[in-house]
Amino acid sequence: MEGVEDDEPPSKRVKVSSGESGGLSNGVSYREQCSCSLSETMARPLASQEDDEVVGSNGIIKKVELVRIIAEALYSLGYSKMGAHLEEESGILLHSPAVDLFMHQILEGQWDESVSMLHEIGLGDETIITSASFVILEQKFLELLDRKKIIDALKTLRTEIAPLCINDERTRELSFYILSSSQNLLDGTSSKGLRIRSRKQLLEELHKLIPPTVMIPERRLVHLVEHALDLQKDACRFHNSSVGKMSLLTDHQCGRDHIPSQTLQVLREHSDEVWFLQFSHNGKYLASSAGDCLVIIWEVKVDGRVALKHKLSGHQRPVSYISWSADDDQLLTCGVEETVRRWDISSGECLHIYEKTGLGLVSCAWAPDGKSIFSGVTDKSISMWDLEGNELECWEGQRTTRIADLGISTDGKELVTVCKETTILLFGWETVSEKFIREDQFITSFALSADSKFLLVSLFNEELHLWNIDGCIRLIAKYKGHKRSRFVVRSCFGGLEQAFIASGSEDSQVHIWHKVSGELILTLAGHSGAVNCVSWNPANPHMLASASDDRTIRIWGLNQDNMNCSGRHSNGIHCVMGELEVGRK
Repeated sequence: MEGVEDDEPPSKRVKVSSGESGGLSNGVSYREQCSCSLSETMARPLASQEDDEVVGSNGIIKKVELVRIIAEALYSLGYSKMGAHLEEESGILLHSPAVDLFMHQILEGQWDESVSMLHEIGLGDETIITSASFVILEQKFLELLDRKKIIDALKTLRTEIAPLCINDERTRELSFYILSSSQNLLDGTSSKGLRIRSRKQLLEELHKLIPPTVMIPERRLVHLVEHALDLQKDACRFHNSSVGKMSLLTDHQCGRDHIPSQTLQVLREHSDEVWFLQFSHNGKYLASSAGDCLVIIWEVKVDGRVALKHKLSGHQRPVSYISWSADDDQLLTCGVEETVRRWDISSGECLHIYEKTGLGLVSCAWAPDGKSIFSGVTDKSISMWDLEGNELECWEGQRTTRIADLGISTDGKELVTVCKETTILLFGWETVSEKFIREDQFITSFALSADSKFLLVSLFNEELHLWNIDGCIRLIAKYKGHKRSRFVVRSCFGGLEQAFIASGSEDSQVHIWHKVSGELILTLAGHSGAVNCVSWNPANPHMLASASDDRTIRIWGLNQDNMNCSGRHSNGIHCVMGELEVGRK
Protein backbone atom coordinates (compact mmCIF):
# COMPACT_ATOMS: atom_id res chain seq x y z
CA MET A 1 0.00 0.00 0.00
CA GLU A 2 1.06 3.57 -0.49
CA GLY A 3 2.03 5.11 2.79
CA VAL A 4 2.91 8.25 4.65
CA GLU A 5 5.37 8.81 7.41
CA ASP A 6 4.27 7.81 10.90
CA ASP A 7 4.17 11.41 12.03
CA GLU A 8 2.27 12.67 8.99
CA PRO A 9 -1.47 13.23 9.53
CA PRO A 10 -3.95 11.33 7.42
CA SER A 11 -5.30 13.16 4.39
CA LYS A 12 -8.62 11.32 4.49
CA ARG A 13 -10.75 9.80 7.19
CA VAL A 14 -13.57 7.30 7.14
CA LYS A 15 -16.73 9.38 7.49
CA VAL A 16 -20.31 8.13 7.53
CA SER A 17 -22.26 11.03 6.12
CA SER A 18 -25.80 11.83 7.18
CA GLY A 19 -27.09 11.33 3.66
CA GLU A 20 -26.71 8.53 1.13
CA SER A 21 -24.42 9.40 -1.79
CA GLY A 22 -25.28 6.38 -3.87
CA GLY A 23 -23.93 2.86 -4.13
CA LEU A 24 -23.52 0.25 -1.46
CA SER A 25 -20.46 2.02 -0.10
CA ASN A 26 -22.69 5.00 0.74
CA GLY A 27 -20.05 7.45 -0.46
CA VAL A 28 -17.84 6.88 2.56
CA SER A 29 -14.16 7.69 1.97
CA TYR A 30 -11.29 5.63 3.24
CA ARG A 31 -8.23 7.35 4.57
CA GLU A 32 -4.87 6.41 3.14
CA GLN A 33 -3.15 3.66 4.98
CA CYS A 34 0.18 4.24 6.67
CA SER A 35 3.19 2.26 5.50
CA CYS A 36 3.63 0.32 8.70
CA SER A 37 2.09 -3.12 9.11
CA LEU A 38 -1.21 -3.59 10.90
CA SER A 39 0.51 -5.37 13.77
CA GLU A 40 2.74 -2.32 14.20
CA THR A 41 -0.20 0.07 14.18
CA MET A 42 -1.98 -2.04 16.76
CA ALA A 43 1.05 -1.86 19.00
CA ARG A 44 1.21 1.92 18.68
CA PRO A 45 -1.18 3.97 20.89
CA LEU A 46 -3.87 6.11 19.29
CA ALA A 47 -2.56 9.27 20.90
CA SER A 48 0.77 10.77 21.82
CA GLN A 49 -0.64 12.16 25.06
CA GLU A 50 -0.95 10.09 28.18
CA ASP A 51 -4.28 8.27 28.25
CA ASP A 52 -4.97 9.46 31.78
CA GLU A 53 -4.64 13.19 30.98
CA VAL A 54 -7.86 14.88 32.02
CA VAL A 55 -9.58 18.20 31.34
CA GLY A 56 -12.35 20.07 33.15
CA SER A 57 -12.68 21.31 36.69
CA ASN A 58 -13.88 17.97 38.06
CA GLY A 59 -10.98 16.02 36.62
CA ILE A 60 -13.13 13.22 35.21
CA ILE A 61 -13.04 13.87 31.44
CA LYS A 62 -10.22 12.12 29.64
CA LYS A 63 -8.66 14.38 27.02
CA VAL A 64 -8.13 11.54 24.54
CA GLU A 65 -11.80 10.52 24.68
CA LEU A 66 -13.01 14.12 24.39
CA VAL A 67 -10.89 14.83 21.33
CA ARG A 68 -11.97 11.59 19.66
CA ILE A 69 -15.70 12.25 20.08
CA ILE A 70 -15.25 15.85 18.88
CA ALA A 71 -13.48 14.53 15.78
CA GLU A 72 -16.30 12.03 15.21
CA ALA A 73 -18.84 14.86 15.50
CA LEU A 74 -16.97 16.95 12.94
CA TYR A 75 -16.87 14.08 10.45
CA SER A 76 -20.53 13.20 11.00
CA LEU A 77 -21.51 16.85 10.43
CA GLY A 78 -19.62 16.88 7.13
CA TYR A 79 -16.58 18.86 8.28
CA SER A 80 -13.98 16.34 7.10
CA LYS A 81 -11.11 18.82 6.73
CA MET A 82 -11.69 20.18 10.22
CA GLY A 83 -11.82 16.64 11.63
CA ALA A 84 -8.53 15.73 9.94
CA HIS A 85 -6.96 18.98 11.12
CA LEU A 86 -8.00 18.23 14.70
CA GLU A 87 -6.37 14.81 14.52
CA GLU A 88 -3.21 16.33 13.05
CA GLU A 89 -2.87 19.10 15.59
CA SER A 90 -3.80 17.00 18.64
CA GLY A 91 -1.93 13.88 17.59
CA ILE A 92 -5.01 11.91 18.67
CA LEU A 93 -6.56 9.63 16.05
CA LEU A 94 -10.28 9.01 15.89
CA HIS A 95 -9.63 5.38 14.97
CA SER A 96 -6.55 3.28 14.39
CA PRO A 97 -5.61 2.58 10.73
CA ALA A 98 -6.74 -1.00 11.29
CA VAL A 99 -10.23 0.12 12.31
CA ASP A 100 -10.36 2.51 9.36
CA LEU A 101 -9.49 -0.35 7.03
CA PHE A 102 -12.12 -2.56 8.66
CA MET A 103 -14.84 0.07 8.17
CA HIS A 104 -13.78 0.55 4.56
CA GLN A 105 -13.98 -3.19 3.94
CA ILE A 106 -17.50 -3.32 5.35
CA LEU A 107 -18.72 -0.48 3.18
CA GLU A 108 -17.09 -1.97 0.08
CA GLY A 109 -18.50 -5.46 0.72
CA GLN A 110 -15.14 -7.10 1.30
CA TRP A 111 -16.64 -9.67 3.63
CA ASP A 112 -13.85 -12.21 4.02
CA GLU A 113 -11.26 -9.48 4.57
CA SER A 114 -13.43 -7.71 7.18
CA VAL A 115 -13.99 -10.95 9.12
CA SER A 116 -10.23 -11.54 9.21
CA MET A 117 -9.66 -7.92 10.26
CA LEU A 118 -11.78 -8.46 13.39
CA HIS A 119 -8.75 -10.23 14.85
CA GLU A 120 -6.51 -7.24 14.09
CA ILE A 121 -8.43 -4.31 15.57
CA GLY A 122 -7.84 -5.07 19.23
CA LEU A 123 -11.08 -6.73 20.30
CA GLY A 124 -9.54 -9.49 22.40
CA ASP A 125 -12.91 -10.99 23.39
CA GLU A 126 -13.66 -14.01 21.18
CA THR A 127 -17.37 -13.73 21.94
CA ILE A 128 -17.48 -10.26 20.38
CA ILE A 129 -15.47 -11.47 17.38
CA THR A 130 -17.87 -14.38 16.85
CA SER A 131 -20.98 -12.17 17.14
CA ALA A 132 -19.55 -9.57 14.76
CA SER A 133 -18.53 -12.31 12.31
CA PHE A 134 -22.10 -13.64 12.31
CA VAL A 135 -23.53 -10.20 11.50
CA ILE A 136 -21.04 -9.65 8.66
CA LEU A 137 -21.50 -13.09 7.15
CA GLU A 138 -25.27 -12.75 7.38
CA GLN A 139 -24.99 -9.61 5.25
CA LYS A 140 -22.77 -11.46 2.80
CA PHE A 141 -25.33 -14.28 2.58
CA LEU A 142 -28.27 -11.93 2.00
CA GLU A 143 -26.51 -9.94 -0.69
CA LEU A 144 -25.57 -13.14 -2.51
CA LEU A 145 -29.20 -14.24 -2.43
CA ASP A 146 -30.30 -10.84 -3.66
CA ARG A 147 -27.99 -11.25 -6.67
CA LYS A 148 -29.49 -14.75 -7.27
CA LYS A 149 -26.19 -16.48 -6.41
CA ILE A 150 -27.92 -19.26 -4.49
CA ILE A 151 -25.04 -21.77 -4.62
CA ASP A 152 -22.59 -19.22 -3.21
CA ALA A 153 -25.11 -18.23 -0.55
CA LEU A 154 -25.61 -21.87 0.44
CA LYS A 155 -21.86 -22.36 0.70
CA THR A 156 -21.57 -19.29 2.96
CA LEU A 157 -24.35 -20.61 5.17
CA ARG A 158 -22.88 -24.12 5.50
CA THR A 159 -19.14 -23.39 5.73
CA GLU A 160 -19.02 -19.97 7.39
CA ILE A 161 -22.21 -19.13 9.30
CA ALA A 162 -23.27 -22.52 10.69
CA PRO A 163 -19.80 -23.36 12.15
CA LEU A 164 -20.02 -20.23 14.35
CA CYS A 165 -22.65 -22.16 16.40
CA ILE A 166 -24.55 -19.07 17.56
CA ASN A 167 -28.06 -17.73 16.92
CA ASP A 168 -29.47 -21.04 15.73
CA GLU A 169 -32.92 -19.60 15.23
CA ARG A 170 -31.65 -16.94 12.82
CA THR A 171 -29.56 -19.55 11.01
CA ARG A 172 -32.71 -21.60 10.41
CA GLU A 173 -34.43 -18.48 9.05
CA LEU A 174 -31.57 -18.01 6.60
CA SER A 175 -31.99 -21.64 5.50
CA PHE A 176 -35.62 -20.91 4.73
CA TYR A 177 -34.53 -18.02 2.51
CA ILE A 178 -32.45 -20.50 0.48
CA LEU A 179 -35.51 -22.68 -0.16
CA SER A 180 -37.69 -19.67 -0.89
CA SER A 181 -35.17 -18.19 -3.34
CA SER A 182 -34.79 -21.53 -5.16
CA GLN A 183 -38.55 -21.79 -5.63
CA ASN A 184 -38.68 -18.19 -6.84
CA LEU A 185 -36.11 -18.96 -9.52
CA LEU A 186 -38.21 -21.88 -10.73
CA ASP A 187 -41.51 -20.01 -10.94
CA GLY A 188 -40.03 -16.64 -11.92
CA THR A 189 -41.31 -14.72 -8.90
CA SER A 190 -39.41 -12.38 -6.63
CA SER A 191 -38.31 -13.16 -3.09
CA LYS A 192 -40.71 -12.14 -0.36
CA GLY A 193 -39.75 -11.38 3.21
CA LEU A 194 -36.07 -10.91 2.30
CA ARG A 195 -34.96 -7.70 3.95
CA ILE A 196 -31.42 -6.55 3.34
CA ARG A 197 -30.08 -3.65 5.35
CA SER A 198 -27.71 -1.20 3.74
CA ARG A 199 -24.01 -1.46 4.46
CA LYS A 200 -24.20 1.75 6.42
CA GLN A 201 -26.86 0.12 8.62
CA LEU A 202 -24.59 -2.90 8.97
CA LEU A 203 -21.83 -0.62 10.22
CA GLU A 204 -24.25 0.91 12.72
CA GLU A 205 -25.08 -2.60 13.97
CA LEU A 206 -21.39 -3.40 14.36
CA HIS A 207 -20.95 -0.21 16.39
CA LYS A 208 -23.28 -1.78 18.97
CA LEU A 209 -21.12 -4.92 19.22
CA ILE A 210 -17.62 -3.47 19.12
CA PRO A 211 -16.35 -1.70 22.30
CA PRO A 212 -16.46 2.12 22.06
CA THR A 213 -12.76 2.31 22.91
CA VAL A 214 -12.08 0.58 19.59
CA MET A 215 -14.76 2.19 17.43
CA ILE A 216 -16.36 5.44 18.60
CA PRO A 217 -20.18 5.19 18.54
CA GLU A 218 -21.79 7.31 15.87
CA ARG A 219 -23.06 10.74 16.96
CA ARG A 220 -21.66 10.17 20.43
CA LEU A 221 -21.22 13.87 21.16
CA VAL A 222 -24.77 14.64 20.03
CA HIS A 223 -26.05 11.85 22.28
CA LEU A 224 -24.16 13.26 25.27
CA VAL A 225 -25.50 16.75 24.65
CA GLU A 226 -29.06 15.47 24.28
CA HIS A 227 -28.68 13.52 27.52
CA ALA A 228 -27.39 16.62 29.30
CA LEU A 229 -30.38 18.63 28.06
CA ASP A 230 -32.76 15.89 29.22
CA LEU A 231 -31.17 15.97 32.69
CA GLN A 232 -31.49 19.75 32.84
CA LYS A 233 -35.11 19.52 31.72
CA ASP A 234 -35.92 16.86 34.33
CA ALA A 235 -34.21 18.90 37.03
CA CYS A 236 -36.17 22.03 36.08
CA ARG A 237 -39.17 22.20 38.39
CA PHE A 238 -41.16 24.44 36.03
CA HIS A 239 -40.30 23.09 32.57
CA ASN A 240 -43.55 23.33 30.66
CA SER A 241 -42.61 24.61 27.21
CA SER A 242 -41.36 23.12 23.97
CA VAL A 243 -38.02 21.30 24.12
CA GLY A 244 -37.13 23.17 20.92
CA LYS A 245 -36.75 26.32 23.00
CA MET A 246 -33.89 24.88 25.02
CA SER A 247 -30.47 26.26 24.12
CA LEU A 248 -26.94 24.85 24.27
CA LEU A 249 -25.62 28.32 25.05
CA THR A 250 -27.05 28.60 28.57
CA ASP A 251 -28.04 26.30 31.42
CA HIS A 252 -31.75 25.60 31.24
CA GLN A 253 -34.04 26.98 33.92
CA CYS A 254 -37.72 27.87 33.59
CA GLY A 255 -39.65 30.14 35.93
CA ARG A 256 -42.98 29.71 37.67
CA ASP A 257 -44.55 31.76 34.90
CA HIS A 258 -44.52 28.67 32.65
CA ILE A 259 -47.18 27.00 34.83
CA PRO A 260 -50.86 28.01 34.50
CA SER A 261 -51.39 30.01 37.68
CA GLN A 262 -53.81 32.83 36.88
CA THR A 263 -57.56 32.59 36.53
CA LEU A 264 -58.48 33.56 32.98
CA GLN A 265 -62.17 32.60 33.11
CA VAL A 266 -64.81 31.65 35.66
CA LEU A 267 -67.59 29.43 34.28
CA ARG A 268 -70.89 29.66 36.21
CA GLU A 269 -73.46 27.62 34.28
CA HIS A 270 -73.88 24.93 36.96
CA SER A 271 -76.40 25.55 39.75
CA ASP A 272 -74.89 23.13 42.25
CA GLU A 273 -71.50 21.81 43.37
CA VAL A 274 -69.31 20.85 40.38
CA TRP A 275 -68.06 17.33 40.97
CA PHE A 276 -66.20 16.26 37.87
CA LEU A 277 -64.61 17.66 34.72
CA GLN A 278 -62.39 16.36 31.96
CA PHE A 279 -60.86 17.75 28.77
CA SER A 280 -61.25 15.78 25.55
CA HIS A 281 -58.14 14.08 24.18
CA ASN A 282 -57.69 16.73 21.48
CA GLY A 283 -58.12 19.54 24.00
CA LYS A 284 -60.96 21.14 22.01
CA TYR A 285 -63.70 20.40 24.55
CA LEU A 286 -64.26 20.30 28.29
CA ALA A 287 -67.05 18.27 29.89
CA SER A 288 -68.26 18.99 33.42
CA SER A 289 -70.88 17.49 35.73
CA ALA A 290 -72.43 18.62 38.99
CA GLY A 291 -74.95 17.96 41.71
CA ASP A 292 -77.58 19.61 39.49
CA CYS A 293 -77.68 16.41 37.36
CA LEU A 294 -76.48 18.36 34.33
CA VAL A 295 -73.55 17.63 32.07
CA ILE A 296 -72.16 20.65 30.23
CA ILE A 297 -69.99 20.53 27.12
CA TRP A 298 -67.69 23.52 26.77
CA GLU A 299 -65.77 24.36 23.60
CA VAL A 300 -62.22 25.70 23.67
CA LYS A 301 -62.06 28.38 20.98
CA VAL A 302 -59.02 29.08 18.82
CA ASP A 303 -58.12 32.13 20.93
CA GLY A 304 -58.22 30.02 24.11
CA ARG A 305 -61.60 31.19 25.42
CA VAL A 306 -63.91 28.51 26.78
CA ALA A 307 -67.55 28.83 25.67
CA LEU A 308 -70.75 26.91 26.38
CA LYS A 309 -71.65 24.38 23.66
CA HIS A 310 -74.33 22.05 25.09
CA LYS A 311 -76.22 21.40 28.30
CA LEU A 312 -77.02 17.69 28.50
CA SER A 313 -80.01 16.77 30.65
CA GLY A 314 -81.62 13.41 31.34
CA HIS A 315 -79.86 11.97 34.37
CA GLN A 316 -82.05 11.69 37.45
CA ARG A 317 -79.13 11.75 39.85
CA PRO A 318 -75.92 13.79 40.05
CA VAL A 319 -73.34 12.73 37.44
CA SER A 320 -70.21 11.36 39.06
CA TYR A 321 -68.07 10.26 36.10
CA ILE A 322 -67.36 11.19 32.47
CA SER A 323 -65.43 9.38 29.73
CA TRP A 324 -64.51 10.67 26.26
CA SER A 325 -64.38 8.40 23.24
CA ALA A 326 -60.96 8.05 21.57
CA ASP A 327 -62.04 10.27 18.65
CA ASP A 328 -63.72 12.79 21.01
CA ASP A 329 -66.96 12.60 19.00
CA GLN A 330 -68.95 10.98 21.82
CA LEU A 331 -69.17 11.11 25.59
CA LEU A 332 -70.20 8.66 28.31
CA THR A 333 -71.72 9.96 31.53
CA CYS A 334 -72.61 8.00 34.65
CA GLY A 335 -75.13 9.04 37.26
CA VAL A 336 -74.60 8.05 40.89
CA GLU A 337 -75.65 4.38 41.00
CA GLU A 338 -77.97 5.05 38.09
CA THR A 339 -77.45 4.69 34.32
CA VAL A 340 -74.75 5.37 31.76
CA ARG A 341 -75.67 7.64 28.86
CA ARG A 342 -73.87 8.01 25.53
CA TRP A 343 -73.98 11.43 23.89
CA ASP A 344 -73.13 12.87 20.49
CA ILE A 345 -70.87 15.89 20.96
CA SER A 346 -71.81 17.64 17.74
CA SER A 347 -75.58 17.64 18.31
CA GLY A 348 -75.82 17.12 22.06
CA GLU A 349 -78.22 14.21 21.45
CA CYS A 350 -78.40 11.22 23.81
CA LEU A 351 -77.64 8.22 21.59
CA HIS A 352 -78.23 5.41 24.08
CA ILE A 353 -78.94 4.63 27.75
CA TYR A 354 -77.22 1.62 29.37
CA GLU A 355 -78.82 0.08 32.46
CA LYS A 356 -79.27 -3.18 34.35
CA THR A 357 -82.57 -4.13 35.91
CA GLY A 358 -82.49 -3.82 39.68
CA LEU A 359 -78.91 -2.56 39.69
CA GLY A 360 -77.15 0.75 39.31
CA LEU A 361 -74.06 1.60 37.29
CA VAL A 362 -71.24 3.39 39.08
CA SER A 363 -68.55 3.98 36.45
CA CYS A 364 -67.94 3.99 32.70
CA ALA A 365 -65.08 3.77 30.20
CA TRP A 366 -64.62 3.45 26.44
CA ALA A 367 -62.77 0.65 24.74
CA PRO A 368 -59.99 2.31 22.68
CA ASP A 369 -61.51 1.09 19.40
CA GLY A 370 -64.77 2.87 20.23
CA LYS A 371 -66.87 -0.24 19.53
CA SER A 372 -67.71 -1.17 23.12
CA ILE A 373 -67.90 0.30 26.61
CA PHE A 374 -67.31 -0.93 30.16
CA SER A 375 -69.16 -0.08 33.36
CA GLY A 376 -68.90 -0.89 37.03
CA VAL A 377 -72.08 -2.19 38.65
CA THR A 378 -73.42 -1.85 42.20
CA ASP A 379 -73.22 -5.64 42.68
CA LYS A 380 -69.38 -5.24 42.34
CA SER A 381 -69.25 -6.76 38.85
CA ILE A 382 -67.98 -5.20 35.61
CA SER A 383 -70.07 -5.30 32.44
CA MET A 384 -69.02 -4.90 28.81
CA TRP A 385 -71.56 -3.57 26.30
CA ASP A 386 -71.70 -3.00 22.58
CA LEU A 387 -72.87 0.44 21.47
CA GLU A 388 -76.45 -0.76 20.97
CA GLY A 389 -76.70 -1.76 24.64
CA ASN A 390 -76.25 -5.52 24.35
CA GLU A 391 -74.28 -6.86 27.30
CA LEU A 392 -71.34 -8.79 25.84
CA GLU A 393 -69.63 -9.88 29.05
CA CYS A 394 -70.12 -9.67 32.79
CA TRP A 395 -67.29 -10.42 35.18
CA GLU A 396 -68.80 -11.15 38.56
CA GLY A 397 -67.17 -11.20 41.95
CA GLN A 398 -65.20 -8.53 43.76
CA ARG A 399 -64.23 -6.63 40.59
CA THR A 400 -65.19 -3.11 41.66
CA THR A 401 -66.56 -1.02 44.50
CA ARG A 402 -68.94 1.91 44.36
CA ILE A 403 -66.03 4.28 43.67
CA ALA A 404 -66.75 5.84 40.28
CA ASP A 405 -63.29 5.54 38.71
CA LEU A 406 -62.72 3.07 35.89
CA GLY A 407 -59.67 3.11 33.64
CA ILE A 408 -58.60 1.18 30.57
CA SER A 409 -55.13 0.82 29.07
CA THR A 410 -54.32 2.34 25.69
CA ASP A 411 -54.17 -1.12 24.09
CA GLY A 412 -57.61 -1.91 25.51
CA LYS A 413 -56.49 -5.12 27.17
CA GLU A 414 -56.47 -4.10 30.82
CA LEU A 415 -59.14 -2.55 33.03
CA VAL A 416 -58.20 -0.61 36.16
CA THR A 417 -60.67 -0.48 39.03
CA VAL A 418 -60.87 -0.27 42.82
CA CYS A 419 -61.93 -3.77 43.82
CA LYS A 420 -61.65 -3.32 47.60
CA GLU A 421 -61.32 -0.32 49.86
CA THR A 422 -57.52 -0.53 49.85
CA THR A 423 -56.87 -2.49 46.66
CA ILE A 424 -56.74 -1.65 42.96
CA LEU A 425 -57.31 -4.40 40.39
CA LEU A 426 -55.54 -4.47 37.03
CA PHE A 427 -57.84 -6.83 35.16
CA GLY A 428 -56.82 -8.41 31.85
CA TRP A 429 -60.34 -8.94 30.63
CA GLU A 430 -59.39 -10.98 27.56
CA THR A 431 -57.32 -13.50 29.53
CA VAL A 432 -59.10 -12.97 32.88
CA SER A 433 -55.72 -12.25 34.48
CA GLU A 434 -55.44 -10.19 37.64
CA LYS A 435 -52.75 -7.99 39.19
CA PHE A 436 -53.19 -5.99 42.36
CA ILE A 437 -51.96 -2.78 43.96
CA ARG A 438 -52.44 -2.84 47.70
CA GLU A 439 -52.42 0.32 49.79
CA ASP A 440 -52.49 0.74 53.59
CA GLN A 441 -55.16 3.45 53.40
CA PHE A 442 -58.62 3.71 51.87
CA ILE A 443 -58.52 4.63 48.18
CA THR A 444 -60.73 7.57 47.21
CA SER A 445 -59.94 7.92 43.50
CA PHE A 446 -57.25 7.30 40.86
CA ALA A 447 -56.04 8.65 37.51
CA LEU A 448 -54.33 6.77 34.68
CA SER A 449 -51.55 8.45 32.69
CA ALA A 450 -52.02 9.01 28.95
CA ASP A 451 -49.56 6.22 28.09
CA SER A 452 -51.08 3.84 30.68
CA LYS A 453 -47.68 3.38 32.34
CA PHE A 454 -48.46 5.20 35.57
CA LEU A 455 -51.32 5.24 38.04
CA LEU A 456 -51.93 8.12 40.46
CA VAL A 457 -53.84 6.99 43.56
CA SER A 458 -55.56 9.38 45.98
CA LEU A 459 -55.72 8.11 49.55
CA PHE A 460 -57.81 8.82 52.63
CA ASN A 461 -54.74 10.04 54.57
CA GLU A 462 -54.20 13.05 52.25
CA GLU A 463 -51.44 11.45 50.19
CA LEU A 464 -51.11 10.79 46.48
CA HIS A 465 -49.15 7.71 45.45
CA LEU A 466 -47.61 7.30 42.00
CA TRP A 467 -47.29 3.71 40.81
CA ASN A 468 -45.42 2.42 37.79
CA ILE A 469 -47.68 -0.26 36.31
CA ASP A 470 -45.63 -0.89 33.16
CA GLY A 471 -44.28 -4.38 33.76
CA CYS A 472 -43.26 -4.85 37.38
CA ILE A 473 -45.64 -2.85 39.58
CA ARG A 474 -43.82 -0.55 42.01
CA LEU A 475 -44.45 2.60 44.05
CA ILE A 476 -42.19 5.39 42.77
CA ALA A 477 -43.36 8.65 44.42
CA LYS A 478 -45.57 10.20 47.08
CA TYR A 479 -47.08 13.68 47.09
CA LYS A 480 -48.33 15.58 50.15
CA GLY A 481 -49.75 19.00 50.91
CA HIS A 482 -53.38 19.02 49.79
CA LYS A 483 -56.33 18.67 52.17
CA ARG A 484 -58.99 15.94 52.10
CA SER A 485 -61.18 14.90 55.03
CA ARG A 486 -64.79 14.46 53.87
CA PHE A 487 -65.10 14.42 50.09
CA VAL A 488 -63.71 12.70 47.01
CA VAL A 489 -60.92 14.96 45.74
CA ARG A 490 -59.54 14.06 42.31
CA SER A 491 -56.09 14.53 40.85
CA CYS A 492 -54.58 14.34 37.37
CA PHE A 493 -51.41 14.22 35.29
CA GLY A 494 -50.65 17.23 33.14
CA GLY A 495 -48.33 19.73 31.54
CA LEU A 496 -45.73 19.09 28.88
CA GLU A 497 -45.10 15.34 28.68
CA GLN A 498 -47.29 15.02 31.79
CA ALA A 499 -44.43 16.29 33.94
CA PHE A 500 -46.73 17.56 36.69
CA ILE A 501 -49.31 16.31 39.15
CA ALA A 502 -52.30 18.49 39.99
CA SER A 503 -54.95 17.90 42.64
CA GLY A 504 -58.01 19.49 44.11
CA SER A 505 -58.15 20.17 47.81
CA GLU A 506 -60.67 20.95 50.53
CA ASP A 507 -58.74 24.13 51.37
CA SER A 508 -60.23 25.69 48.19
CA GLN A 509 -56.90 25.59 46.35
CA VAL A 510 -55.36 23.68 43.45
CA HIS A 511 -52.05 22.02 44.33
CA ILE A 512 -49.37 21.31 41.71
CA TRP A 513 -46.29 19.08 42.17
CA HIS A 514 -43.30 18.38 39.95
CA LYS A 515 -43.78 14.69 39.15
CA VAL A 516 -40.16 13.52 39.21
CA SER A 517 -38.94 15.42 42.28
CA GLY A 518 -42.20 15.29 44.24
CA GLU A 519 -41.81 18.97 45.13
CA LEU A 520 -44.98 21.01 45.71
CA ILE A 521 -44.29 23.93 43.36
CA LEU A 522 -47.55 25.93 43.33
CA THR A 523 -50.88 26.37 45.07
CA LEU A 524 -53.56 28.24 43.16
CA ALA A 525 -56.11 30.26 45.15
CA GLY A 526 -59.39 31.61 43.82
CA HIS A 527 -62.19 29.18 44.62
CA SER A 528 -64.35 29.78 47.68
CA GLY A 529 -65.20 26.13 48.25
CA ALA A 530 -63.53 22.73 48.14
CA VAL A 531 -61.89 21.94 44.79
CA ASN A 532 -63.28 18.54 43.80
CA CYS A 533 -61.59 17.86 40.50
CA VAL A 534 -58.88 19.18 38.17
CA SER A 535 -58.12 18.51 34.50
CA TRP A 536 -55.10 19.61 32.48
CA ASN A 537 -55.65 20.23 28.77
CA PRO A 538 -53.81 17.39 26.95
CA ALA A 539 -53.18 19.58 23.89
CA ASN A 540 -52.21 22.75 25.73
CA PRO A 541 -49.82 22.50 28.70
CA HIS A 542 -50.71 26.08 29.66
CA MET A 543 -54.41 25.43 30.31
CA LEU A 544 -55.78 23.89 33.52
CA ALA A 545 -59.40 23.60 34.71
CA SER A 546 -60.71 23.13 38.26
CA ALA A 547 -64.19 22.32 39.58
CA SER A 548 -65.44 23.40 43.00
CA ASP A 549 -68.21 23.26 45.57
CA ASP A 550 -68.60 27.01 44.92
CA ARG A 551 -70.51 25.93 41.74
CA THR A 552 -67.86 27.33 39.41
CA ILE A 553 -65.20 26.09 37.05
CA ARG A 554 -62.00 28.07 36.82
CA ILE A 555 -59.82 28.11 33.71
CA TRP A 556 -56.20 28.75 34.62
CA GLY A 557 -53.57 30.07 32.21
CA LEU A 558 -50.21 31.80 32.18
CA ASN A 559 -49.73 34.95 34.19
CA GLN A 560 -50.81 38.12 32.38
CA ASP A 561 -47.49 39.78 33.17
CA ASN A 562 -45.94 37.54 30.52
CA MET A 563 -48.17 38.63 27.66
CA ASN A 564 -46.38 40.13 24.71
CA CYS A 565 -47.29 43.45 23.16
CA SER A 566 -50.05 41.89 21.04
CA GLY A 567 -51.94 40.88 24.18
CA ARG A 568 -51.31 37.16 23.74
CA HIS A 569 -49.32 34.62 25.64
CA SER A 570 -46.51 32.81 23.95
CA ASN A 571 -48.80 29.77 23.82
CA GLY A 572 -51.46 31.65 21.89
CA ILE A 573 -54.09 31.77 24.66
CA HIS A 574 -55.95 35.08 24.78
CA CYS A 575 -56.02 36.70 28.18
CA VAL A 576 -58.46 39.36 29.34
CA MET A 577 -57.79 41.99 31.98
CA GLY A 578 -59.16 40.35 35.08
CA GLU A 579 -61.48 37.35 35.16
CA LEU A 580 -63.84 36.67 32.27
CA GLU A 581 -67.20 35.62 33.66
CA VAL A 582 -69.16 33.05 31.66
CA GLY A 583 -72.51 31.79 32.89
CA ARG A 584 -75.54 32.56 34.95
CA LYS A 585 -76.57 36.19 35.48
